[in-house]
Amino acid sequence: MKRSLYGLSLLFAVACMAGAAAPVPPPVSSKSAEGAQQKPSLVVLITIDQFRADYLERYGAQLTGGIARLARGGARFADAHHDHAITETAPGHATLLSGRFPRSTGIMMNAIGVDDPSAPLVAGGYGPGASPTRFRGTTLVDWMTAADKRSRTLSVSMKDRSAILPVGRSKADVYWYSIDGRFLTSTYYRKDLPPWVSAFNERQMVAKYAGTSWSLLLPDSAYAEKDSVPIEMAGRDFVFPHKVTEDVIDAGAMVRITPFIDDMVLAFALHGVESLKLGAGTGANAQTDLLAVSLSATDVIGHNYGPDSREMHDQVLRVDRAVGVFLDSLYKMRDSSSITVVLTSDHGVGTIPELAPASMQPTPRRVSLAPIIPALRDKLRALKVDTFAIETDVNIVLADRRLFKKSADFEAALDFFLAQIRTVPGVARVDRFQQLLADSASDVIARRWGHQFPADVNVEAVITLDPLSTWGGNIASHGSPRDYDSHVPLLFSGFGVTPGVRSQFVRTVDIAPTLAQLLGVKVLERVDGVALPLK
Repeated sequence: MKRSLYGLSLLFAVACMAGAAAPVPPPVSSKSAEGAQQKPSLVVLITIDQFRADYLERYGAQLTGGIARLARGGARFADAHHDHAITETAPGHATLLSGRFPRSTGIMMNAIGVDDPSAPLVAGGYGPGASPTRFRGTTLVDWMTAADKRSRTLSVSMKDRSAILPVGRSKADVYWYSIDGRFLTSTYYRKDLPPWVSAFNERQMVAKYAGTSWSLLLPDSAYAEKDSVPIEMAGRDFVFPHKVTEDVIDAGAMVRITPFIDDMVLAFALHGVESLKLGAGTGANAQTDLLAVSLSATDVIGHNYGPDSREMHDQVLRVDRAVGVFLDSLYKMRDSSSITVVLTSDHGVGTIPELAPASMQPTPRRVSLAPIIPALRDKLRALKVDTFAIETDVNIVLADRRLFKKSADFEAALDFFLAQIRTVPGVARVDRFQQLLADSASDVIARRWGHQFPADVNVEAVITLDPLSTWGGNIASHGSPRDYDSHVPLLFSGFGVTPGVRSQFVRTVDIAPTLAQLLGVKVLERVDGVALPLK
């Protein structure tokens, strides 16, 4: 435990500094409508956690809901990527409305995300405190508010980091799911829940799922995947149907591993739109409001069953329909011609290593550095240096150079350890971070590592694994600079958008400046992204 905490404390110091639905009707977009209104009254950002870009083709013929409508009736950027190396939930969400890479948002990995004991949940919620205090800089929310103080924002998710990080340090309406079945927030945002949130929680929506089962949406013949793969869910509950306990209290936690949690989040989002009157303004002088919704079921299901499972297939079909129901409901509440919708993801995921094709070389595997750590400790002990002066945190090597009396001793110890890492099966490359930055122009992996950390970070080296190899933990994982983890959908639809497929390489950091240009608001700081053509 000391080893992990030491590494995180070093990096933290740097961070502180630096049901099936009918297809959705296409949004109305006419020249007359846009002539009367110069900007949308509502921007909706939908982020589907761990949604790979290739799901759109893989399951395309069976997609009939909201995702399908957005993909076919909007602007689709087919080669969109998170252009950073640690493709995790926190760094990914932090890029979306900031327009900046993790190196400048300060959210460089999940472990340096939103956990904050000084900001506990309100109303007796279960879970750790959370806030955006480690986030650096501004987001589209700040730019919109600076342009028009009437602008309002609501951000919701199952996960705290997914609700918090898209809107940065803004003290907007930000809520996430507590395992007792309620949507809550932390004291960073407010001391008590507003009446409209309490009213939704009183519905006890989770109770309707207690005792039910997650069954296949379509007939068994519609799924090509096997439904008996024991590695899924570590050998537990890996065959349909998946039953939710009848105990309402336990169901609050269990529902998170089913598609039902997305239905709850979307229902809460719609309740918030109506309660806060988001996007209700009309006419040329109406302000623009923002709704950010992050759906987490795909991520939890993906980690437990993998991207090639029958469960993932069914979840993609279900989230497509859930987004369709959500958009149908939203367009009944607000004029669709005044809404701009953006859909994307925070990262992809790799095939379960044990299920990779037998012909794949090098053989994907689960990687651990634990066997070589004792040799590092012995080396540091022989140099009479604190045995934790050089440390690892998964795929990064950190060090405190101040603990070495001689620079030569430090270099010798680091070189020794990096040489040991290179011998570990599953490790593709080990790069000195500062040297890697110089190669970022011609090396995609180097470029993505360069976007992950600021140049003055105390990360001495970074580790990239072989394709589909993982650091263990989850059944299926993400977090690498490989394209299967970086490639995500990016769809724009509605006000200000001309439908069509765009083939150029784009990044998620391009979303914020694109929306800023559409809204006519000033970007308040230097960003890494550029405005994309929506017309």
